[in-house]
Amino acid sequence: MACIETSISQHFKELTDKRVIGRTQYYLSDILTIVLCAVISGADGFNDIEMFARCKESFFRTFLELPNGIPSHDTINRVMSMLSPDDFSKCFTEWVKSLSKRISGIIAIDGKTLRSSFHNAESRDCLHMVSAWSIENGLVLGQVQTKEKSNEIRAIPTLLSILDIENSVVTIDAMGCQTEIAQKILDGGGDYVLALKGNQWNSYEAVKHLFDCELKNKFRGVSHSKFSQVEKDHGRIETRSVYSIGKLDEIDGLGLEKWAGLQSVTLVESKREMKGKTTVESRYYLSSIPANAERIGAAIRGHWRIENSLHWVLDVVFNEDKARNRKNHSASNMTIIRHMAVNLVKADKSSKNSIRGRRLKAGWDDNYLLKLISAI
Repeated sequence: MACIETSISQHFKELTDKRVIGRTQYYLSDILTIVLCAVISGADGFNDIEMFARCKESFFRTFLELPNGIPSHDTINRVMSMLSPDDFSKCFTEWVKSLSKRISGIIAIDGKTLRSSFHNAESRDCLHMVSAWSIENGLVLGQVQTKEKSNEIRAIPTLLSILDIENSVVTIDAMGCQTEIAQKILDGGGDYVLALKGNQWNSYEAVKHLFDCELKNKFRGVSHSKFSQVEKDHGRIETRSVYSIGKLDEIDGLGLEKWAGLQSVTLVESKREMKGKTTVESRYYLSSIPANAERIGAAIRGHWRIENSLHWVLDVVFNEDKARNRKNHSASNMTIIRHMAVNLVKADKSSKNSIRGRRLKAGWDDNYLLKLISAI
């Protein structure tokens, strides 16, 4: 019997096992624990996972049951392809709550395509995973799979329904700039900052025209806030100016009434100077936060950390773009496993090593690996 309670055994015991009762040789919790440990330690595919488990069999026997030894890579593949991603995601969300105190602050929601997850035999394109990332905690909070990027509009409300977003600021790019999504965030007790582009043409044109006029008028007579920041890096100078206009009900003809809870509109103007050339980019946002350029600007800036802190890590450190898990639900479920691995490695504050260094240490040091996966 297992003598140590791990994150898997504690928080994923309600996960439905779809295998035939009485015909299974391996416990689901044993397989999930092996897969998680292997991925943390650098394994990419199912063959790697089996090899890792066989090399570490004596270690796994100290806390797993393993009544029939180490499962083969085919067995692991079959089990990971059968699990329901929806059920797995729900267990994942509950598990995340054990890693940190109440999540608050900025929650960035964005999608990522699993480029090698297409399956010709099943006529399936690459899967797209929409994830929620806690900026302050550095944790994946949840994820929902879609068949393509255009389906993010449907996936985001589903993701919001399984998250606790009370007192948080949810940031979403232009794909998720929808009135229904704004209402869903408010209903969950959160605030929103939504990127506004051409997919909401009337609202976009109204906000753009408003800022064009007020920049010329220097915002005279309009409730507003401004915040500027200058960054210098490798010969490039970037000046980021954030303008936020509030008390929108006092401005005639905006036509933004359909946006529930809307309290401010924001312009971010980025001026880049490099090698004698200057470029200017303007981006617009809707928010349920009162006009506070510094706070809204921080939320907008923080949103892009999901790219550097999660998507980049998954692609470069965990080789997700090269992962060829294609059978049934294996691609989605292995993404959830990688999200678990990212969370556990990032949650360890005892090591100053990089994520890559921590993964290497986990593969070499059994005590360290056990510490990472032990229930918190």
